[in-house]
Amino acid sequence: MAVDYAVIVVYLAGMLAMGWWGMRRARSKSEFLVAGRRLGPSLYSGTMAAIVLGGASTIGGVGLGYQYGLSGAWMVFTIGLGLLALSVFFSARIARLKVYTVSEMLDLRYGGGRAGVISGVVMWAYTLMLAVTSTIAYATIFDVLFDMNRTVAIVLGGSIVVAYSTLGGMWSITLTDMVQFVVKTIGVLLLLLPIAVVKAGGFGEMKAQLPTAYFDPLGIGGETIFTYVLIYTFGMLIGQDIWQRVFTARSDRTAKWGGTVAGTYCLAYALAGAVIGTAAKVLYPKLGSPDDAFATIVKDELPVGVRGLVLAAALAAVMSTSSGALIACATVANNDIWSRLRGLGEAPAGDHDEVKGNRAFILLMGLAVIATAIAIDNVVEALTVAYNLLVGGLLVPILGGLVWRRGTVHGALASVVAGGLAVIVLMATYGVLANEPVYYGLLASLAAYLAVSLATPATDAAVLAAWRERLAGRSPELASEPVAAPQ
Repeated sequence: MAVDYAVIVVYLAGMLAMGWWGMRRARSKSEFLVAGRRLGPSLYSGTMAAIVLGGASTIGGVGLGYQYGLSGAWMVFTIGLGLLALSVFFSARIARLKVYTVSEMLDLRYGGGRAGVISGVVMWAYTLMLAVTSTIAYATIFDVLFDMNRTVAIVLGGSIVVAYSTLGGMWSITLTDMVQFVVKTIGVLLLLLPIAVVKAGGFGEMKAQLPTAYFDPLGIGGETIFTYVLIYTFGMLIGQDIWQRVFTARSDRTAKWGGTVAGTYCLAYALAGAVIGTAAKVLYPKLGSPDDAFATIVKDELPVGVRGLVLAAALAAVMSTSSGALIACATVANNDIWSRLRGLGEAPAGDHDEVKGNRAFILLMGLAVIATAIAIDNVVEALTVAYNLLVGGLLVPILGGLVWRRGTVHGALASVVAGGLAVIVLMATYGVLANEPVYYGLLASLAAYLAVSLATPATDAAVLAAWRERLAGRSPELASEPVAAPQ
């Protein structure tokens, strides 16, 4: 195990070193929050894939494969489909907006008002819970490595992410995510996948040992697949953590094609996780929990050194999502909530002061994430609450603003309130893990958006004209943005 420990320690030290290096580049608000909007195709694709494929996609994806077979790939598959849809249909327009948050986009589209504030609160809650659930996953990984106490594991893993994120912002996160993407690719796709299949006796032996349902692509159930599409595919379209990565692209072409490559990678990763889980079912048919499949097969079947690298891949998966959610949470808290509460709107401070402010918010939100992660036990319920609020409350006004000219600020506000309240009430009625909250919450949000938008005056023509100019990248407000440097 000494070699495995050395691999992990070197990996963690490297993450901190990149955070320090990123601090030297993050000297303006744009550099700190969106890496100066300068990422080329390679960096953009790798970091986008890294943030969407977190601990749930890696450890959870293998667990679903253990429980359902190949159809267990559907959760991660729908994440890939969402990223593909975002990249092909919306990313170019999003990148041209040159904003920092989803709420700023709503303000531009609808002409300001309370919709942006309320959406900021909902988005903050979503990104906070996403960061919390990612941070909780450190307990599983460090338990396998060091038999470490849950609280100590969460504090250790969370502190490393908070440290490099606070130091260099998006530049540090971009560099660490790219390394994490490479580590995940090697550890999961190139090492764990083939070793697991071979240890299980190959695909022929797997088919002989397991029920036919394990090889049915729809075996997990149509209703479950539909729910995954609603939550994860649509969640990819509107999450601040995802949009903030789109904002880092140096051109709309990079956002479109780089995201398409990342989405395609996600589809392959989904299938790999399901196959690994299916192999684990052959090797360990009576595990206490499906989520133990990843840790068990890594600990028992991989040789020394390789085991350390694959566990580093699991850490990479968790850290990439955790850091992305953390900077998104801090960006929303500072720019969409705190600045508005102070009445600052567009903060008058210089870029350098804004870097200090955003750095302080990352540290503050990071401490809140670690404390909340220690207090919460049920990861699945926490993540479900986050996605239900996001999709039920924000999907309709965001996508409606992008595709329907008649949508109004009053319709957007009504949509956020109706969808959010419906989700909360239905979760209390049916239970957090029920499908009804997101189904009916989304319907309530859509009905409110359409009815109130049609019943209220259309958005001012000047606001729509400025919106179209911004979408086309011709707005004069963009003059302050740094010119993209070649990469």
